Amino acid sequence: MPEQSALSSSAQKVQDALVAMGSKAIVVEHEHPGRTAAEAALLLLCDIAQIAKSIIFKSASTGQSVLVITSGANRVDEKKVTAILGDKLTKADAAFVREQTGFAIGGVPPFAHANPGAILLDVDLLKFDQVFPAGGTPHAMFAIDPNELLRISGAQLSDIKQVRE
Repeated sequence: MPEQSALSSSAQKVQDALVAMGSKAIVVEHEHPGRTAAEAALLLLCDIAQIAKSIIFKSASTGQSVLVITSGANRVDEKKVTAILGDKLTKADAAFVREQTGFAIGGVPPFAHANPGAILLDVDLLKFDQVFPAGGTPHAMFAIDPNELLRISGAQLSDIKQVRE
């Protein structure tokens, strides 16, 4: 395996979690950030739909986090998520995201959260051989088989995309 420069502490936390879960995926920190799905797709030279966005909502009844891992090409249909979970969602601000996940917006990985709550994974991600989630910072990402991502994240596979009319 080629020698990799030291990862930031947040990216290393994600890499350690991958190893602990038996994954061979490797977190790579890039010179330029991929804060949005579009930025990440340009940086990684992949289709925007292959970017696995981690979006955090807040459960209205429990106050716990709700992680939706969705394709970078999709918008989350909050009504579908509400129907799946049987609970209304509220917006999560940056402080809530950091408190619940331990990561800043733009770098939230799909696992290794400080206080994990419900997790849903967009069925559209399974169309690809590999997808690219954030790896703990806006500069860190990794490639992974979406079926492996489903397994290690503990997510419920769901149709959560907003249909454009």
